[in-house]
Amino acid sequence: MTSPLVVDIHTHVYPPSYMELLRSRKTVPYIHDPANGTPRLIILSSDDDPSVPLDERGRPVDSSYSDVNVKLSFMRRHGINSSVISLANPWLDFLEPEEAQVWAERINDDLEETCARVNQAADKENTLALNEKETLFAFGSLPLSAPNPDIVVNEIKRLKTLPHLRGVIMGTSGLGKGLDDPALDPVWAALQETESLMFLHPHYGLPDEAFGGADVTNRYGHVLPLALGFPLETTIAVTRMFLSGVFDRFPGLRILLAHSGGTLPFLAGRIESCIHHERKFVANGGDQPGLQKSVWDVLQTNIYLDAVVYGTAGLKAAVTAAGSPDRLMFGTDHPFFPPLDNDQDAEWVSVTTNYKAISAAFATDKEAVEGILGGNAARILSLK
Repeated sequence: MTSPLVVDIHTHVYPPSYMELLRSRKTVPYIHDPANGTPRLIILSSDDDPSVPLDERGRPVDSSYSDVNVKLSFMRRHGINSSVISLANPWLDFLEPEEAQVWAERINDDLEETCARVNQAADKENTLALNEKETLFAFGSLPLSAPNPDIVVNEIKRLKTLPHLRGVIMGTSGLGKGLDDPALDPVWAALQETESLMFLHPHYGLPDEAFGGADVTNRYGHVLPLALGFPLETTIAVTRMFLSGVFDRFPGLRILLAHSGGTLPFLAGRIESCIHHERKFVANGGDQPGLQKSVWDVLQTNIYLDAVVYGTAGLKAAVTAAGSPDRLMFGTDHPFFPPLDNDQDAEWVSVTTNYKAISAAFATDKEAVEGILGGNAARILSLK
């Protein structure tokens, strides 16, 4: 019996060039190499607490972040045939304008070279089908801090010429003013023109005050910002895009939302109701333009969702909002959420939980399960 194809579309890698960039920095984000021990990634401003010894700040960055062989071993351990790798947050948002283009090109070329090398080795077994070997593809990063949007547009177009790149990954800040910034229109136009998928991933979360202040946040570690801040950041960012008419102006824009769209599937009806009753819109007697598409239209035509939600209730909400399981794709969020005993060879609960949730949510629909595990990603991203 042939096993179904499994494609991981939410999995991160720090290629050598990105590691070099982070090691060259002394401000967030940066990597600190202790005299003894594992390098530390200081990724959030809250990680860079001067009261904490430098060797203890941030999180350990072991080989699972940057060694592609560790990624392949992880894939093999969890039955994953193909991974669409991408930089993890904060991508290139922090770069000075004059540095952005050079680093984006270098890092994207690095990702292409990594995928090409792995796939060339896999292709030697040319009799094997896609679900019988391990292959890599990638989402590129954009030089969003560049001084001219044309630089970003040109990189989007260049990525289409790289054989193993399948879209781009972005955060919610855009050019620094959010995703409803009109200055992003050339970027949306280029993504639409090139039919490039944009993977939207949170990073900035919500301020500590939303969770009760820094003391409360420190008391509970990363639970509040990761469990609640990230999903709400995504929801707010996409809703701002929607309210500003981005999806009306660019009806062909395709976006993959991390973590099953945050809380968007659950709150879509509430958002739609609030729009219907908002007096600021022309339709209700105000002076702000109305929207041609509903939230539901956008969810079912412009948006795809990963299945990184760790539960059947979340998956069912995601499918209901998306209108079909054909718009959901499996992901692991590797190398984040590793086993607590740091045994890289063990099964990762963060991964097996997603597998179990998909099986439980669609227990009577084998076709839906196979689509979410890999068939949908292979179709949407043209994985060959």
